[in-house]
Amino acid sequence: MPVDPSTLSLGSRAGYFASNLVLRGIIGGLGLVPYRWRIPAMGWVLRKAAPLVGFHKRIRNNLALVCPDLPQQDVTRLCHEVSDNIGRVVAELYAGAPFLERAWQAPVTGPGLAALEQARAEGRPVILVTGHFGNYDAARANLIHRGFEMGALYRRMANPFFNEHYVRAIEKTGKPMFEQGKRGMMEMVRHLKKGGIIAIVADLHAHGGKNIDFFGEPAVTSVVPAELALKYKAAMIPVYAIRQPNGLDFEIIIQDEIPPTDPITMTTTVSKQLEDLVRQHMGQWFWVHRRWKPYNPDPNPTGSTTEN
Repeated sequence: MPVDPSTLSLGSRAGYFASNLVLRGIIGGLGLVPYRWRIPAMGWVLRKAAPLVGFHKRIRNNLALVCPDLPQQDVTRLCHEVSDNIGRVVAELYAGAPFLERAWQAPVTGPGLAALEQARAEGRPVILVTGHFGNYDAARANLIHRGFEMGALYRRMANPFFNEHYVRAIEKTGKPMFEQGKRGMMEMVRHLKKGGIIAIVADLHAHGGKNIDFFGEPAVTSVVPAELALKYKAAMIPVYAIRQPNGLDFEIIIQDEIPPTDPITMTTTVSKQLEDLVRQHMGQWFWVHRRWKPYNPDPNPTGSTTEN
């Protein structure tokens, strides 16, 4: 992904710059609207834009692959629900304090909170794994507010102009942030070695990963989080933020620590648990990702690079 706009062709640079201006304009304009209306307004904007930018086609293709018996009326509903949730996530990312306050107030359920507290008391490193579900940043904000200092691995946006303010926005939730890549991985490992907590969004197609079933179909999945957990004796704990019916609030679910066995078994458990959660809230997972993209994974991966 481009880091320096000067490395792009003139056409690509112009296209990225224009799309960044449009998105910034929408975000800036909605920023003038009170929070309780702003978030659903951005959901509405993306619902209207989704067919034009290819979201509906991607969602339909994914659902046809893994849920072929789903009635068309449910597929259409999910096209709108998924797009609405993504729009809300974008608005929340740039909302600052109003979003953080909602995230801080979210109730936390699940057995993993006790495991997380025990690991912190023991000075043991923790790898929190999550997915593109609900608003994953709400969980990070909530736990940081509870005193769990953590770093997070993020993926650089393809648009270099958008990436600059995107990183500034996600840093408002908490630091340090580790950019995906060799340097970011080294920084993240140093953080783990010191007994730190890191958060990884682990449900994207991953070069160098393993074919692990997700919704009954093989999806190339990174086993790096599990490898790191085993290597550094870190607790590997899944955490998710479920959007509530009012569209503004969240419930944070922290699942129990994944038993340390082997990378494939551990990653399979995480994928199955996420699938179970998605089946309960189908409209909250990012079905726009090319999760089942064909790829021949390296049989002995040493690293992973995720992509949409």
